[in-house]
Amino acid sequence: MRTRPAGIGNANADWMGSLPPKLWLVPLNHLAVPGSHDSFTYWVDAHAPVGPDQKIYVKYLATMFSVLAKKVMVKWSMTQNLTFKEQLDAGIRYFDLRVSSKPGQPGLEIFFIHGLFGHKVRDGLIEINSFLCRHRKEVIFLDFNHYYAMGSAHHEYLIKMLQEVFGGKLCKDCQVETVTLDYLWKNKYQVIVFYHHPSAQGVPVMWPGDKIPAPWANTTEPGKLIRFLESTLKQRAKQGSFHVSQAILTPRVNTVARGLLWGLRNYLVESRNLPSIMSWVEVQRPGSGGVNIITSDFVELTDFANIVIGLNNSLLSEQERKAR
Repeated sequence: MRTRPAGIGNANADWMGSLPPKLWLVPLNHLAVPGSHDSFTYWVDAHAPVGPDQKIYVKYLATMFSVLAKKVMVKWSMTQNLTFKEQLDAGIRYFDLRVSSKPGQPGLEIFFIHGLFGHKVRDGLIEINSFLCRHRKEVIFLDFNHYYAMGSAHHEYLIKMLQEVFGGKLCKDCQVETVTLDYLWKNKYQVIVFYHHPSAQGVPVMWPGDKIPAPWANTTEPGKLIRFLESTLKQRAKQGSFHVSQAILTPRVNTVARGLLWGLRNYLVESRNLPSIMSWVEVQRPGSGGVNIITSDFVELTDFANIVIGLNNSLLSEQERKAR
């Protein structure tokens, strides 16, 4: 029987609905929310061509050394191990999404992508919607922030797909400070979609990308990452947007070369990132100017979701102190 890593199961499937009533009126951009980076890369298709998000030299190597190159790419393309449902059950509520068409394939089908193609976007959305139908007080963020090989027809197809799948669950773009759990529940909203592309302008249920900045450290060094996270939190606008702290290390070409057969998880995440980054996460505080959404690779490797959700307890202490 396969053992489940820490923090996995459905213990956090209803964590938003289980928050103390005092937090129902707190703006959602002041709550601590666990998220995943490159969220739906738990499976990638090693038999499909290399994705259009990759540089020319990567495509060349994949062509010249197909079998070996694809095996390496799988190890470095997968940033999560959990399925859609498992991430939701574990408490993940923010999803970082990169999508692409398959060049040369007829039709407008869109796929998740990170080096290699993943599942069809529609299949993922349907699974998410199924979860939301069973957990009516849970709210998710879908952040579509990278698009590849997509023309206007593809964008129109994807935006229509989002509206068809989620329907009345889609929250309309509005002032961020007005968005509380109480507001969302009263309107039966469960999905906030951020669409970083001009194609979504004028669509009321598509939020612009500038309302959810996610500054990226682009480093392999945990110390530099933590300093970057601290500095961007200090610069965080006090009002007007959500905020994503990307608690992730980013491999360089030489990183991949040195850890070629190890892969992202074994070479960069488990051995170098997790201990220091989790120590940083544990001492954070949500609220105005504090953390909001925190993302991680391989969210099941630690008690990541539980720790981030637990940060909201500090907001209760703050409210009690003000009430004295």
